[in-house]
Amino acid sequence: MAIKLGINMEFVRHHDKPFEYGVQCAADIGYEYVEPMVHWGRELLSEARYFHSVSMYDDPLWAREVADRAGVKFSGLSAHTPLCKPEISVEYLKQAIRWAADAGAPVVNTDEGPKPLWTTKAQDYTLMTYTLTEAARVAERHGIRIGLEPHQQYSKTPDGLDSIYNLVDSPAIGINYDTGNSYLAGGSDPYEWLERVLGRLVHVHAKDISLEQGAAERGKVTGTPVGCACGDGVVDWQRVIDILKPAAQDNDIILSVECGTIPQAERSFEYLSKLL
Repeated sequence: MAIKLGINMEFVRHHDKPFEYGVQCAADIGYEYVEPMVHWGRELLSEARYFHSVSMYDDPLWAREVADRAGVKFSGLSAHTPLCKPEISVEYLKQAIRWAADAGAPVVNTDEGPKPLWTTKAQDYTLMTYTLTEAARVAERHGIRIGLEPHQQYSKTPDGLDSIYNLVDSPAIGINYDTGNSYLAGGSDPYEWLERVLGRLVHVHAKDISLEQGAAERGKVTGTPVGCACGDGVVDWQRVIDILKPAAQDNDIILSVECGTIPQAERSFEYLSKLL
């Protein structure tokens, strides 16, 4: 077992390239894993092959074939949906779980999402319990893990993330730790937080934060879509790797890099590879 490198497909978002291009580009850089982003229905940019997102109307076995041809695997799916809005999230997550099982992605990552404007915290937790219960039952049948990420209003602290994790007692539910979001939230030490969730990790978003973004936004936001190249920012990656080593004795731990451009993906791979 080992710590291995993957990349979230957001790294080609600003290059106006399709899913297949991003997968092959990741493989050419040297990544062993990719993390696709999935959506419902059809939308203009990905259908025109100017965007990397994949519709869950597409055949998941086709997506697996794309990865196989490039020689990479799926670390998980980026399937973020607002858990506080079950009219959206229940069927979305259930479909993402079934799609992931066929595509060969062992994890479906999500967070509580922006909450409804009119609900109380107690109501939100009831809604999240309903959503996660429905999703976990499907995930258990299909052997898929649900990765809860620190990203929004309730999950921006260790206690807050745990309060969502503890809503439903299911072996299918784990933690997708995000190094950048936990830093930007500003309410706790991100390395102590990683140690706290170590035994529940199912996936890791390797997101670095530039000095400029950290100075401007830390404590003011709950997360960010992508970070800078790993090694260019504030995250102590050697410390992160050292914390992860015990967990990697039992299972492969995938560091799924979240950056915004191909050059950043290349620098991230070079930097993290040397540390590993």
